[in-house]
Amino acid sequence: MDMSHGANAKLNAAASGTFALGGDMVVNRLGFGTMRLIPDGAWGAPQDREGATRLLRRAVELGVNFIDTADAYGPQEVERLIGEALAPYRQGGGLLPIVVATKGGLARMGPAKSEPLGRPAYLRQQVEMSLRYLKVERLDLWQLHRIDPKVPVEESLGEISKLQAEGKIRHVGLSEVGIEEIEQARKVVPIVSVQNRYNLFERKHEAVLMYCETQGIGFIPWYPAAAGKLAAPGSKLDGLAKRHGVSVTQLLLAWLLQRSPVMLPIPGTSKVAHLEENVAAAGVKLSAEAWRELRVLQSRDEL
Repeated sequence: MDMSHGANAKLNAAASGTFALGGDMVVNRLGFGTMRLIPDGAWGAPQDREGATRLLRRAVELGVNFIDTADAYGPQEVERLIGEALAPYRQGGGLLPIVVATKGGLARMGPAKSEPLGRPAYLRQQVEMSLRYLKVERLDLWQLHRIDPKVPVEESLGEISKLQAEGKIRHVGLSEVGIEEIEQARKVVPIVSVQNRYNLFERKHEAVLMYCETQGIGFIPWYPAAAGKLAAPGSKLDGLAKRHGVSVTQLLLAWLLQRSPVMLPIPGTSKVAHLEENVAAAGVKLSAEAWRELRVLQSRDEL
């Protein structure tokens, strides 16, 4: 395992490589998820607004140009924060433009309480609000947060297709879907990304990932560095990370980046130090030996 972000290397998300969403919107593959900028349950405003603003700006300084959020975070609180902190979304030094991806279609009812809401009029309203809070004229990537079982997806995405035609949405993605749902959605509107829960130890969406690879669709794993007690001090995972001079989080993110060229991890945090640790994972290259050891550890019985 090579730590290429060491003393002589520049800490930058660009080390993760790039991916072209929709074939024309290029981002560095290691992004940033924003739900942890607000209290648990994704309810309420940031407790430390100045700190959250600094964190977002530091992420951009470190080459992060793919930022994922949702109108359900707060609700609207994180979109508002991003707009205030980062608009007009430019990076210096000839770097790639900042792409902000948001999601809609999941109504926030209270702390950790939400439900799918895919009525066309509601989705249009939410898109308009996202445009206002993010301070943009067009959303780079709008993702259907959840498919509403009470509304045909053709109706939900039909309205999104209209908004795309109106120039208010550039690209469209989905979240928490299977292959059949992706194919159904693609009959209505082009799909450039899929955001499903996926990490080293939670891989029920393996078939979806492989489908995305064959179709050139970006795969955005949420909860990318989850390990819980499996990463506890003294665990085999912890031991493997220490032997190679990295943290467990860096090991898990590096595995994702190496797992597939369409993988776009979006680790989140509320601390600058943790952000920098995550970005450093962009420069971690797993050796064949480390890759084999991780395959063994994928079995929970081995931990």
